Amino acid sequence: MENANKDSSNQANNDYIRMDWSLQMPEERVQKIKEIIENTPSEKLTPNYLEKMADYIVFAMDKQERLKERKIITENRAFTVNKRETSYEGLIGKLENGEDGLYHMIINDKNVLLDPKKEITPEDVETIPGLKELQKSITEVTAAAKKATGRKKYLLNKQLIEMRKDQYVIKSIFKQPMYSRNLVKTLTRTNLDEKVFIDKAGNVQSTGILNIYNPAHIVILLCNYAGLKMETYEDFNSDIKWMLIDFEAIVDKALKDNYPLYYKLLIYKIDGKTNLEIQSLLDEEFGVKYSVEYLSSLWRNKIPKLIAQQAENDWLEWYYTEKEYGNWKRCSKCKQVKLADNRFFSKNSTSKDGYYSICKECRNKKTKKGGIVHAWIKTLWKMWEDYGWY
Repeated sequence: MENANKDSSNQANNDYIRMDWSLQMPEERVQKIKEIIENTPSEKLTPNYLEKMADYIVFAMDKQERLKERKIITENRAFTVNKRETSYEGLIGKLENGEDGLYHMIINDKNVLLDPKKEITPEDVETIPGLKELQKSITEVTAAAKKATGRKKYLLNKQLIEMRKDQYVIKSIFKQPMYSRNLVKTLTRTNLDEKVFIDKAGNVQSTGILNIYNPAHIVILLCNYAGLKMETYEDFNSDIKWMLIDFEAIVDKALKDNYPLYYKLLIYKIDGKTNLEIQSLLDEEFGVKYSVEYLSSLWRNKIPKLIAQQAENDWLEWYYTEKEYGNWKRCSKCKQVKLADNRFFSKNSTSKDGYYSICKECRNKKTKKGGIVHAWIKTLWKMWEDYGWY
């Protein structure tokens, strides 16, 4: 009987300090420990039991940290992603050039501060005092954290986070980042001196910081056209003003007659219309309904390439007329004299000069016309069969 009572008493005492290992969150375990302490006699709270209770909480914290590492986006990573999405590089990658945010935001709101992407480079490590020593310490703490367990691992990881933040604090002190407040004003004050030349592949190249032979630079000019035009309206000393005059002539020559739909698209985009509005307007005027994604592709890729190509062609014609004697050829179709180059005539190995007698422009028109005639013949033949016109 006495032994039974003793066993019952021991069981009751064990119930007081029993920990629920099914609880996963540190907060839940902390609450459980509070309940145990409240219901356990003080003499039972030995150092051994207290250590077990501490491990009970620390293990949950350690597990929570491991779960965070397995998350697709942790809180810290989410902060980085959000910051990057509001950086200059991030916005360029996310938004369509000039339509719904980036360039209109730069032009219309002069107080916007864009946070550029920052990183620690090898040059920073070598030139900024204290950065090399800090990175060495980070490497040592990282190695120690991989071997540690429990609360020690948790504390080391916390220390690593603070040390990594300190890198950027130190860099910011010695190298202040550059912020872009207004791209338009920056361009209007930029010196556009350049040297234009022909590379070994026969392509036109420029040493200028901004030129009309590079499709990527054409995109910048198109997206900022309205703002640049306004800023340089009366500024006759601005290089960008005279570049815009040449640019307008090239755009008209490249698109107005040959690609009227593209020309209208360009005008609508510069006027600030959305792709949905442009989709409707082009449908009314040309009877075609392109997807908004295709309109974006035309604006960002196809149109800039056509303009850059026209600029190259014009420069080559000027160069081989004024600076150096070039080989010229008359098109047997349109009778125009053009440079004997693959840009203007398709290659033909059977021809004496290596090119077809008809220029590319005429060959393309012939192909399009032939396609239209072929389509009409098919339509008439179908009507002939359907209505028994035979």
